[in-house]
Amino acid sequence: MEPYYSPVSPIVAGLSKLFKGFLQLAPECDACGLDYSFIDAGDGPAVFVILIGGFLVVALAFWVEVTFEPPLWVHALLWIPGILIVTLGLLRPFKGVLVAMQYANRASEGRLESHDGE
Repeated sequence: MEPYYSPVSPIVAGLSKLFKGFLQLAPECDACGLDYSFIDAGDGPAVFVILIGGFLVVALAFWVEVTFEPPLWVHALLWIPGILIVTLGLLRPFKGVLVAMQYANRASEGRLESHDGE
C-alpha cells in the first residue's frame, strides 16, 4: 500500500519554496528534489500585475482627484511610489501561483503532430 500524501494547494506551494532570488526560480525543490527546468511562466504574471495594479492605482487616483482636487505634484508624490509598491509587491506571488498551477495542471507547450505518421 502506498503512503497517502495530502494534496498541496498550488497557492501554498507557489508562495513558499520556488524562489532563489526575488523573481529567480531555484533550480530544484529543496524538499523533494523536483527539477524546475520545465517551468516557464512567460509574461503571464506581469500581465496580471499590470492589469490589477493599474486598476487599483488609477481608481484611487481618480477618487483622490474627485474628492480632494489636489495639485499634480501631490498625485506624483502619491502614485509613483504607489504603483511601484503595488506592482513589485504582487509580482512574486503571482509568478509563484502561476508556476504552481502550471505544475498542478500539467501544462506544457503545444506541439503540432503530423497526421501522416512522421
